[in-house]
Amino acid sequence: MTLLSLPTPVRTVTVTEPEITDYRGAARRGLPAARPGQASPVHTFVLAHTVAEQTVAELTAAEPGPVSVVHLGQDIRTQRPVRPGEQVTVRLDVLGIRKEPRGARIALRVRLIGEDGPEPFAELVISALLVGATLLEPFGDIAGGPAAPAPVGAGEPQTAVHALTTDWISTYAHASGDLNPIHLDADAARGAGFETVIAHGMSVVALAVEEAVDRFAGGDSARVRGLGCRFSAPVPPDIPLEITLQPDTAATVVRFTCKTPKGAAVKSGWIELAPPAGGA
Repeated sequence: MTLLSLPTPVRTVTVTEPEITDYRGAARRGLPAARPGQASPVHTFVLAHTVAEQTVAELTAAEPGPVSVVHLGQDIRTQRPVRPGEQVTVRLDVLGIRKEPRGARIALRVRLIGEDGPEPFAELVISALLVGATLLEPFGDIAGGPAAPAPVGAGEPQTAVHALTTDWISTYAHASGDLNPIHLDADAARGAGFETVIAHGMSVVALAVEEAVDRFAGGDSARVRGLGCRFSAPVPPDIPLEITLQPDTAATVVRFTCKTPKGAAVKSGWIELAPPAGGA
């Protein structure tokens, strides 16, 4: 399939309050309860994920062998959280494709348009490696989203340690709608080359964002204006996951990393926070 023959995917969904509550609750298991009705900033990825999956499936439908997707990086820019009861239009564009020895690297841009449109309230750039893809032709630009905001000075770093249990991972899977067997079934995970089930990469990011929101934004997720990261290794259950948060002097840019005893799992992480309402 050529890019010219692929229609621009569009999906319209209504986001319910239980979906928002369940997702944020899953990301915050082990943390205090979130503000009622406030969505996780990472909920935007939940809305984008289905359209991105469908697009990749269409692009690779003619491949002679199996194709697996490795999430390499994620950038999200947002003006506000998703609202309960809101109808959201999800629009996707393929930004670029590049051939690599193991397959093809792809960059997708997803825009979320709410009821206060026509401008999107969130824009995501998803970077992924399509392992085993051989037929896609190089195209466009895979550079990803805009550069991360530059921190000004350095505040006091903070560290949080979690252990994501298999129950934590399963709860996140059902709240996010990502039921890939590598997150839920040990045999399927071993068949994909892992020792056991692994946490969703975006669940680790969502947890890091929640820690940053609690520590630097007074629990107000509406202050998040953007976040980004690169994925470097899977996170298995029941081992220490160390999240290090490095705010700048004003705590408006927070850099973060996530690591296990085996090494870095998420690197080059950043979160941009708006100043508090009525404050500098």
